[in-house]
Amino acid sequence: MRDLIRLALGAVLSHRLRSGLSMLGIGIGIASVILLTSIGEGTRRYMIGLFTQFGTNLLKINPGKSETSGIPGALGGTTRKVTIDDALALERLPGVEEIVPVAFGAARVEANGRGRSVFIYGVTPNIPRAWKFDVRQGSFWPPGDPSRATQLAVLGPKVKRELFGEANALGQFVRIGGTRFRVIGIMAPKGQFLGFDIDDAAYVPVANALKLFNMGELNEIDITYAHAGLSGQVEREIRRVMMERHGGEEDFTITTQAAMLSVFDNVMNMITLAVGAIAGISLLVGAIGILTMMWIAVGERTAEIGLARAIGATRRQIQVLFLLEASALATTGGALGVLAGLGIAALLRLAVPGLPVHTPLLFVA
Repeated sequence: MRDLIRLALGAVLSHRLRSGLSMLGIGIGIASVILLTSIGEGTRRYMIGLFTQFGTNLLKINPGKSETSGIPGALGGTTRKVTIDDALALERLPGVEEIVPVAFGAARVEANGRGRSVFIYGVTPNIPRAWKFDVRQGSFWPPGDPSRATQLAVLGPKVKRELFGEANALGQFVRIGGTRFRVIGIMAPKGQFLGFDIDDAAYVPVANALKLFNMGELNEIDITYAHAGLSGQVEREIRRVMMERHGGEEDFTITTQAAMLSVFDNVMNMITLAVGAIAGISLLVGAIGILTMMWIAVGERTAEIGLARAIGATRRQIQVLFLLEASALATTGGALGVLAGLGIAALLRLAVPGLPVHTPLLFVA
């Protein structure tokens, strides 16, 4: 066997260009698989991180019963009101930690002669705990009856910077949709979520938002619970209470974050595998290249094969010799492809920090 290995390596080295091209085909294929699966896996982790930045033990209630897996209240559903009183009734359920009634819309915010339209969230003062937000300066308004309007506002950092620059905004007044609000807090930067700039928003009491946008119902109710094991129990209790309050009709949609993450994770896993399979085509091309090269080599070395047979080499030994040559080409090309794939992925992380790239060891193996 040692002599066969030596002969196989000698044959590979004696045809450097042909061997190099064969190894290049395999290397490009493996590097492509690693690189594309790294981007796919990185995207999956990035999107999961976006969803979980608000916490994992979270569910929401939307008005309207979705008859399909689509958007609540869209085609196939009937829209009904979800109110602040519904939110207050759910606060007393066991396992529930935070309840945030939410009403939102766009309105013009003005101060110091500057102004523009931004997203306005009508919420309750517990959203830093419920949504995992941080308040950089000041605070939210004191807890109280969410159905009572108070002219207090908390600004996102981008809105604060555009309206007040580097000056202190606490205690200053802004006009939101023509109504005067006093600024009592500035949010810490949070970034973007599915294209929405969370920092480019303002937060007011939910009662003010309902009045500001002339709404008779909430857009949603967000609910957090103590731990993942309570998800099923909390969902059942919420459904029971809401149906009692809505005359026995399930005219609302409950969406758990765990369910959304599960569906999204499955979709992203399929996309990652599909991208890897597409990249695998180049790997298949490289393998066909080695097969072609070995077929040509057999034709070129007919005399060498005949001589080997004449001095006593068996058919099996001849087959092993060519298999060792092919293995040497594939192994060397594969190793170079792995190094190239890992290197390019690392360079992408450094050159484009915003590009989600993660190389799973399972795919490398």
